[in-house]
Amino acid sequence: MDELDSEIVRLLQTDARQSNRELARKLGVAPSTCLERVRALTRRGVIRGYHADIDPAALNRQVQALVSVQIRPLSRAVIDTFKNFAGGLPEVLSVFVISGGDDFVLHVAVQDLDSLHFFLTDRLSKRREITGFRTSVIFQQVSDTAPTRLPEPT
Repeated sequence: MDELDSEIVRLLQTDARQSNRELARKLGVAPSTCLERVRALTRRGVIRGYHADIDPAALNRQVQALVSVQIRPLSRAVIDTFKNFAGGLPEVLSVFVISGGDDFVLHVAVQDLDSLHFFLTDRLSKRREITGFRTSVIFQQVSDTAPTRLPEPT
């Protein structure tokens, strides 16, 4: 990625709804150049899609939590099965397969603490492959929605 590609990515992360013409104007390039660059970034998988950033509370999901999960036996089949199961649950926003003492972290969003308790006891604890889980309720979230490219290691 060159500087123009990086700037296109930065501007689209800030506002993906801007027109190609507006994006080209901000970049100081021809609209055709801008469009081709955006298409190339999409083809290369740099741009994976465009989405609306929705407040979970607006969808009656006022409580969010991170659930660390341990499973056994550790095999590709068990990992893939659990990953697909968890990813299909309506309460789960993200599934992370991780290393260390835990095997997964689930980012969940539910209506209230009773709903979180139901999720943990009636959805997770009934799975045979789960040997344990820990839950951390999220009080506040700060995230960088527009990460920039880090320099190459020297």
